[in-house]
Amino acid sequence: MDFVATDKAPKAIGPYSQAVKTGGFVFTAGQIALDPATMEMVGSGVTAQAERVMKNLTAVLEAAGCGLSDVVKTTVFLADMADFAAMNDVYAKHFGDHRPARSAVAVKALPKGALVEIEAVAFR
Repeated sequence: MDFVATDKAPKAIGPYSQAVKTGGFVFTAGQIALDPATMEMVGSGVTAQAERVMKNLTAVLEAAGCGLSDVVKTTVFLADMADFAAMNDVYAKHFGDHRPARSAVAVKALPKGALVEIEAVAFR
């Protein structure tokens, strides 16, 4: 296993890696809307937070030697399922015509009060 770390995405806020590469796959940690420079949450709404999440996810994937077009599966965690449509618009904009498998679930709470968290599995 190779552990991935980049300054272009938020540092891990616990005992985990931003991503792990193994067997041709990249498994990312869930990304929330932390600004990597300040480690502060960005945006008060799900649209702004989802934009930052996608930027963070892209940075981690690039550090692992791949990109959004290599993603085979994502999991989206939402603090409120009412935010699904707004998150989905941002998600669709970033993935374009690429359509990885996806699960989206509502959770009771996310770290640092985030509204959305996304993790991905990519194949290099």
